[in-house]
Amino acid sequence: MAIQVVSDFYGCDSEILDDEKRICSIAKEAIEQVGAEIVEECVHKFSPIGITYFAVISTSHFSIHTWPEYGYAAVDVFSCSDFVVEELTALLQKAFKADRVETQKLNRKVGR
Repeated sequence: MAIQVVSDFYGCDSEILDDEKRICSIAKEAIEQVGAEIVEECVHKFSPIGITYFAVISTSHFSIHTWPEYGYAAVDVFSCSDFVVEELTALLQKAFKADRVETQKLNRKVGR
């Protein structure tokens, strides 16, 4: 029915993770990569650091939560459409300059 991909990005560039415009740009590129469109989006810059980006997309939702002080980002993609997880992970790993990524793919089921 749906796929949820949960990824942890470690060793990221802290300046990127605390740059609201870059996070929005990275998110938009990732959403395009999964073949979805943004229905609505919200971004919040925390004080003193950190960003949460959330988008309702045509296939469900996409979020990024950053902890620049730890060089860490958490990404969640929930979609009714299948997509290439490796491509999405590679795109975000490069964009965040992450040293390591751990990804879990969950198949969400409706009914019994």
